[in-house]
Amino acid sequence: MDRYRTRRLRTALLALTAAGGLLLTGCGTGDTGDHSSTDRANGATGFPAPEYSRGSGEQDDESRDTAPDHLSTFALDVDTASYGYARRTLAEGRRPDPSTVRPEEFVNSFRQDYRRPDGNGFTVTVDGARTDEEDWSLVRVGLATRNARDQHGERPPAALTFVIDISGSMSEPGRLDLARRSLDVMTDRLRDDDSVAIVTFSDTAETVLPMTRLGSHRGRIHDAIDSLEPTFSTNLAAGVETGYATAVKGLREGATNRVVLVSDALANDGDTNPDAILERIDGARREHGITLFGVGVGSDYGDALMERLADRGDGHTTYVSTAADARKVFCEELPKNIDLTARDAKAQVAFDPETVAAFRLVGYDDRRVADEDFRDDRVDGGEVGPGHTVTALYAVRTRPGHDGHLATATVRWLDPGTRAPHEASGALETGALKTSVWTANPRFQVTAVAAYFADALRSTYHDRTPLPGAPNLDTLHRKATNLARTTEDPAVRQLAEAIGEAGHGLD
Repeated sequence: MDRYRTRRLRTALLALTAAGGLLLTGCGTGDTGDHSSTDRANGATGFPAPEYSRGSGEQDDESRDTAPDHLSTFALDVDTASYGYARRTLAEGRRPDPSTVRPEEFVNSFRQDYRRPDGNGFTVTVDGARTDEEDWSLVRVGLATRNARDQHGERPPAALTFVIDISGSMSEPGRLDLARRSLDVMTDRLRDDDSVAIVTFSDTAETVLPMTRLGSHRGRIHDAIDSLEPTFSTNLAAGVETGYATAVKGLREGATNRVVLVSDALANDGDTNPDAILERIDGARREHGITLFGVGVGSDYGDALMERLADRGDGHTTYVSTAADARKVFCEELPKNIDLTARDAKAQVAFDPETVAAFRLVGYDDRRVADEDFRDDRVDGGEVGPGHTVTALYAVRTRPGHDGHLATATVRWLDPGTRAPHEASGALETGALKTSVWTANPRFQVTAVAAYFADALRSTYHDRTPLPGAPNLDTLHRKATNLARTTEDPAVRQLAEAIGEAGHGLD
């Protein structure tokens, strides 16, 4: 193999390794590329969409009357991969498959202005505004964790097992090389008490480096990565199995033990049965508390499988398609993707039947939990790290002439260390509803635009009824463009661009 390719793999993998240092500032950018997947051509599969097995199994596509059921309960979700992949698809002139569009991941891709707590756990913010459709409002439930600590703050040591897909497709531009220019800044940022293991997989899997305390061993990590070469097919099952076995063997008490899977999730070799792959990580999650962070790459991407892996692994996913994405994930956001401030977190919103006639939760289809299981801590919830916000948006039909208490939102979680349960709540009155979504504060409007956009992309999925007050895409594009100027937020500008790329064909 030529030295350029060796160097490219080495720098990309080192960047991913050093990313675990949680000290990611001043990173550079990487090159981008638009290349089809070699693995897809060799028969790779993305697998079916996730089963709705986390809780009640219901898909609340339509509004629910409050008479029989005034409660809405779901496990928290901080995934953003669906939005990132939709942006990539639209930029390439393709419409995303509606089954890959998860509205909560669109909404949770944007910065919010919620008040944050001082310690572990959450603050709860509940606000809302009237839509253009009579009697319908959008109600936003916002949950926020404490800010991520910088390199001078306290945090547990990290024990990170990087499971890196080095199949043929992953060596193409626009995938692993997105992290390349982060190398120089991140390589030596890991603390001496952190540990790293590296597993690679293509047709087979190999533990390139067992769990190694940094200390004076940084050169050993460089040498191990420098010996790697890419091959061809993708035996994802072998990578997952070897990765978790390596993580269990190197388990550190009192540390944040996490597997970081970097892949296009297109399995075409070995055991390609998704249920079998999922079983490989279940024991490590239950017995050892090892969680998963999935980083998806590639224009052909196994979204459904990566989502299921993260769900089973008590983790979450993101998607990287550009140099800006890579900088954001590997330089700005990895602290909140590795550390934990809450385990098995669930939310329950109680709507007042006196003032609310019906409601509809936007998204969270595979995160629903039976109402009676909200305080059953044996029932799985979501894992959330520092610096995260979680937003749940509801369409709510109020009863004309009935004012007063509208809803109370409660979040329940377990302390990541002691597993002691905690709760926090927030409430909303009808009098606090803003007169219009489009005169509410800018961050609320961004939430609404993201939700309306996702809903438009899903318009043919399960014969869905559009969200109340939904503008057409031309209007939505104008609103997003204005919000980008108001907020001066590059992420909102990217949202406006994606809506523009969606075109009039989705109206």
